[in-house]
Amino acid sequence: MNIKKAVFPVAGFGTRFLPATKATPKELLPIVDKPLIQYAVEEAAKIGVEEFIFITHHAKSAIDKHFKHNENLYETLIKQGKQDLADSIKDIGGANAKFLSVDQGEPKGLGHAIGCANDLIEEGEFFAVILADDLIFSEGSNVLEQMRDQAEKYNKQVLALEKIPKKDISKFGVVNPNSTDGRISHLSGIVEKPSAADAPSNLAVVGRYIFKKDIFSHIDNDNAGKNGEIQITDAIMSNIEDFVGYEFHGERFDCGSKIGYLKANIAYGLQNHELKDELSSYLGDIKNL
Repeated sequence: MNIKKAVFPVAGFGTRFLPATKATPKELLPIVDKPLIQYAVEEAAKIGVEEFIFITHHAKSAIDKHFKHNENLYETLIKQGKQDLADSIKDIGGANAKFLSVDQGEPKGLGHAIGCANDLIEEGEFFAVILADDLIFSEGSNVLEQMRDQAEKYNKQVLALEKIPKKDISKFGVVNPNSTDGRISHLSGIVEKPSAADAPSNLAVVGRYIFKKDIFSHIDNDNAGKNGEIQITDAIMSNIEDFVGYEFHGERFDCGSKIGYLKANIAYGLQNHELKDELSSYLGDIKNL
């Protein structure tokens, strides 16, 4: 299966990180030395995505600038003999990468944001949606590669699933599986942010989706769902028979929360060969305080 396009809803204001996000989009906050949105773009590129579609807000032009080639900086790094750094800012997303931005206007929910990409997706085409807040570390195949394989196997749209503690379940869309096959759940329903008592399972949808063009016909922009927003869960529910859920291999960091963001920086810092020894030593020191 070829998936050549990915959609990134990035129009939110990141209010939980104010004042840091007053002028800097939260998607550009770094995990060690790379912004969140770049991790998401690189994940998509690994499944062959070449067209990266940002559903954004006019005040967040810095995201577009990050992915534009900076020839002056590149040449300066080359002259300074910093080839590794020069390579790190060249061809982000691949040599054939194309970056497009669509202004969402008024944020009206995730369903509305995804719907803004309708005109850029071809009939019958599969495409990915990535929420950059959900940074997922996995050894081997990344989560989109895993989901692409399931979409190909079942010829269905795929939702990334994670088992969530009962106390946190009301923060998520939650699926109702009618049967399971290993890590695959065949679904009979999905509920947006249910109470713990009403949740149909502990399997929550997290920030990765593989959709078909058909999803747009199920997004109802005239009828808001829970919290007065156009919910993608409503669109999924109206066509639930065409979906499977997949419990991915990997560890998710909720970088939309401060604690999740800090945990991600520590975890990725410990994976960095230049930082891991000193960081590990420091963590050991503060643990003993």
